Parts: sequence; structure tokens; C-alpha cells
Amino acid sequence: MPQNGRGMSNINQSSGWRKATAGLAVAEQHAQVGERAAVPKTQAFVAVKRVGAHIGLKAGDMLLLDTLGAFTQAQDWEEGQRPIVWASNAYLMEHTGFSLSALKRHARRLGEIGVIAFKDSPNGKRWGHRDADGRIIEAYGFDLSPLSARAEEFERLHAELQAERELCQRLKRQITVARRMIRARIEAAQGGALSGPWTQLSSLFEDLLDRLPRRNTASEALARLLEWFRELQERVETTYLKAVRADEVVENTLATTEQSLQKTQEMDPREVNSDPHILITNQLNPVICKSSETENAAGVVPNAPPEERVDRELEDWVAETRKKRGAALDLPTVMQACPEFASWARNMGGYLKDWGDLHRVVGQLRPMIGVSEHAWNLAQDRLGAQVATAALVLTFDKHCAGEVASPGGYLRGMVEKAGAGELHLERSFYGRLSGQAA
Repeated sequence: MPQNGRGMSNINQSSGWRKATAGLAVAEQHAQVGERAAVPKTQAFVAVKRVGAHIGLKAGDMLLLDTLGAFTQAQDWEEGQRPIVWASNAYLMEHTGFSLSALKRHARRLGEIGVIAFKDSPNGKRWGHRDADGRIIEAYGFDLSPLSARAEEFERLHAELQAERELCQRLKRQITVARRMIRARIEAAQGGALSGPWTQLSSLFEDLLDRLPRRNTASEALARLLEWFRELQERVETTYLKAVRADEVVENTLATTEQSLQKTQEMDPREVNSDPHILITNQLNPVICKSSETENAAGVVPNAPPEERVDRELEDWVAETRKKRGAALDLPTVMQACPEFASWARNMGGYLKDWGDLHRVVGQLRPMIGVSEHAWNLAQDRLGAQVATAALVLTFDKHCAGEVASPGGYLRGMVEKAGAGELHLERSFYGRLSGQAA
């Protein structure tokens, strides 16, 4: 019969002799310390369960420990007492579902890890006796006193593990943000045909991605990875900004060249008619709109003067260069920096493959935040469809985050900034990406 409290007096159960080991000797030392401690059973069991996996306990070990703990009473955990369990093997096998060999294996591991100790009687039998108040007078069997002795140790270990987990999560978030920003910059540079060693940087980026852990990793390893990602991010940012500045110089040069070209054409002596009685017209209009540059260039008269052919070729080069330049702000960056909007957008539009899809979904979500159709049309007219789309995405996300109370006024403010040359949307989006790592 198992131990069941005050009604039990003398129960003899076979425990068998076991080989002494260093682990079992340490467990006995913990038991002696636990006898002098007063730790409630609930506190002791919560402490060991929180760190069980870390100290090497398996599910079967915890099941047996719970079964043993159910036999103890509150007074067994008081100072000067030892919570000893002398339940029979048959009873433990029935309540755990273990075979005899499995029961012995789990009990042995509990002892070697130092969670329980074994108090053997001279004849190798498990038995115990309680007085009228239910206190154990004498008992031999499984001693749970080590749990009392190590409760504080387990609580400190749990706090350390929690701090380590939180640090690892924070490092993983920072790695994710750095990874997204690197990818966005490289894709924007390659899509915009910016000059730079982007193939080499992409290769370095892929190498770092291959080093990302597939399972739980210590914070030291994650910290090293984060340092490598940030070094690469800094290198990519520097290369990107250098390429953008160089591209801006080219753009300014193109604009200056085009203005000079137009002035030259307007002031060409060949265009001046000194005879008031004869009206002379040119075959080609020297001032052409941007939308028809290619068509007019294709229609150059074979017999046109050499100077006019050179002018046409320069205009073609200006148009082609501008066509190759890409926007500094790309679709992945917009979506990653604005998670609230991205969630709504995917729910409504599914996979967004390009700016056209994003523009369509933005138009559908616009009424939700109270932006009028007039304000939206004005933004598109002043900013262009793509920039206006990005501006409304930013407005939507900030409104959802509680950062903007009047979305319509915020969007109009961005239109006014653009008119004054003070709108820098790219800074806003990358700033939000950086803030996600905090």
C-alpha cells in the first residue's frame, strides 16, 4: 500500500541497493541543507520546473517528480523536516505508466542531477512512520529535500535564463532590421542602375545569411553576427549614398546641359531672320517636350545641319540616362517600415508585386483614415503617383500607431514640404526601420 498521510504507520517496500556515485553524494549534501530550510512545496516545484530542461531533466523525470511530490504534505517542507516518500514501485508504475526499468532509470537521473536523494534503510526497504499530527518520525525512500536546498539556486538560474532569452530576442530583432535595410539598399541600387560593387556586396550579404542560426543560439554568437551585419550595413549605406550623390551630380549636369542646349538653339544665328519680307520656318521645332524626345529624334531629317544632329544625340542621351535612374525609395522598404499598413494591404490586396498594386490598395484604404479624395488627388498631382502613394502609406501607418491625429492635414503638410523642396520621405522610412530595432 502507498503512503497516504496520517493513517499510515509502517510500510515496507523494496528499494534495492544502488551503486554510490559522486552525483548521489552531492544530492545527499543538498538533502542535508534542505532539512534546515523552510521552502513551501509549491515554490520548490515551480522553481525546478522552470529550469528543468536546462539542467537536464526530461519529461518522464518531471512526471515521476510530480508523482512523488503528490505524496508529501505541507508540514514535510517545514524547517527540520524532510519530505521523504516511501510509495511502492507498483503504485508509482501505475500512476506514471512506467515499466520497472523505466521507473528506476528516471529515479536514477533525478538523483544524479541532484533533485532528489535516496535514503535507504538497513535492509534496503522503503518505509515510513508519521505521528498523530502527521509529521514524519522516521522514513526511508525518496528524499525530496534537495528541492528545498536548491530552490533559490533554481530561481536565480531562471532569472539568468530569462535575461538571456530577452537579450537573444533583442539581438535577433536588431539583426532582422539590419538585414532588411541591407537588402532594401542593394535592391534599390541594382534596380536604379547605380554604380558600385553591388555584386560583391550581395555575395557578402548572402554569406552572412547562411550564418544565421537555425536553432537557439547563445547571445555571444548573435552579438557577433549583429556586429558583422552592421559592418556590412554601414558599408552598403556608404556605397549607396556615394552612388546617389554621384547620380545627382550627373542629373544636375544633365539639367544644366539641357538648359544650355535649349538656349543655344534659341540663340542659333541660323534661326534669325533678317529679312522682314520673307518668312522662313524650320523643318524641326528646336524646343521639344520630354514626352516626345524619342519620337522627334527618330524623325531627324538626313540633310539636317551637323550641329542639329549633335543636339539631337545629346537629347537622346539625356533621356536615356534619366530613364535608367531608379527611385531611391523601393517597395520592400516601404512595406517593411510600415507593418500596420502592410498588414491591411495584404489582407485587401494579397501579394503586392509592384507600385501599381500598392497605389490601388492605398486608394482603397484612404477613406479609412479620413483622407479626402480632394487631398489625395492634390497629392498625386503635386508629388506624382509613386511619391504620393508612399506618402499616404506613411500617413496611414503613423495614424495607426497613434503618431498622427489628422491624416489629411499630415498629407497636405507633406505636399507643402515637397513644394518647398524639404520633403525627404526616404529618411522617414529608414528612420522607422531603425526604430524597430530598439
